[in-house]
Amino acid sequence: MKLGVLTAALGQMSLEQIASWAPEAGYQALEIAAWPVGSEHIHQAAHLDVAGFGVADAARVTELMGHHGLSISAVTYCDNNLHHDDAERDRIHRHLRACIDAAVTLEVRHVTTFIGRDVTLPVADNLALAERHLPPLVRYAAERDVKLLAENCPMEGWHPDGYPANLAYSPELWDWMADLGFGLAYDPSHLPWLGIDPVDALAHALEAGIVGHVQAKDIQIDQRTRTRYGVFGKTVGRTSPTDVGWWRYRVPGRGQIDWNQIIDTLYAAGYGGDVAVEHEDPVWGGTLDKTLQGMHIAAQTLRPLIIADNDVQAPPAGPGPQP
Repeated sequence: MKLGVLTAALGQMSLEQIASWAPEAGYQALEIAAWPVGSEHIHQAAHLDVAGFGVADAARVTELMGHHGLSISAVTYCDNNLHHDDAERDRIHRHLRACIDAAVTLEVRHVTTFIGRDVTLPVADNLALAERHLPPLVRYAAERDVKLLAENCPMEGWHPDGYPANLAYSPELWDWMADLGFGLAYDPSHLPWLGIDPVDALAHALEAGIVGHVQAKDIQIDQRTRTRYGVFGKTVGRTSPTDVGWWRYRVPGRGQIDWNQIIDTLYAAGYGGDVAVEHEDPVWGGTLDKTLQGMHIAAQTLRPLIIADNDVQAPPAGPGPQP
């Protein structure tokens, strides 16, 4: 197991700059963001330009990673694979296939994405929609020895009323999407505000053998404010779909997730993948300097819990046999 970082929050830095910074900050792997070039959201970087990504590009990236002693845990493009607009959904699927192709060229086994949701339709219709549109993507990846993983972020910000808009948010749906051929990119931060125990849910997913990657993000919950707004959050005066008023994401170590228990559960189950920090902390964010400091806090929290292969040393040889 290695400690990595998702590069999406570092859109102001090039991949070369991130690769130089990461080992000094305590990271050993990169989960590389591969949104389309020109994506403007702060957490949608394009550190791999997968359109036309070829052998020469892969050689350059592989050399860069090797120079800094890093590995690539996943190529990540999380978008709405069930978008209600046919043309937009086709565009998203084309880009996801390009991410898969880039992963093949880089010899990276995992591509992380979302299931998504057509927010104009009820959930039952979306399940049928997914069963029609998503298996070809899973097959495309599998034929190239790549596993598609769906992250369990609810993406309530995509829904006009703040309801879950990524049908991968609960263990019930993890079982359903596994039947479609998806693995799970597990992020514990999305579970507590939904009333789901993150450790129990992780144990279920590990037992089912569906966890391919882990993201590390924390959450801070204000129980008293939840009493005022309810589980769905603010109604009057909400400034954005994610302005729920009673919880917010934090870097590991500044929220309430028991990381010792999470990491121990992974080790106990024999998990052999990586754990990548995802940064969406409003306290340690807003500027690049604060974002990097937040990632330092995360590394200081998690690094003592994760034993990488190069941390394990053989014990010194004892005295030889005695007569």
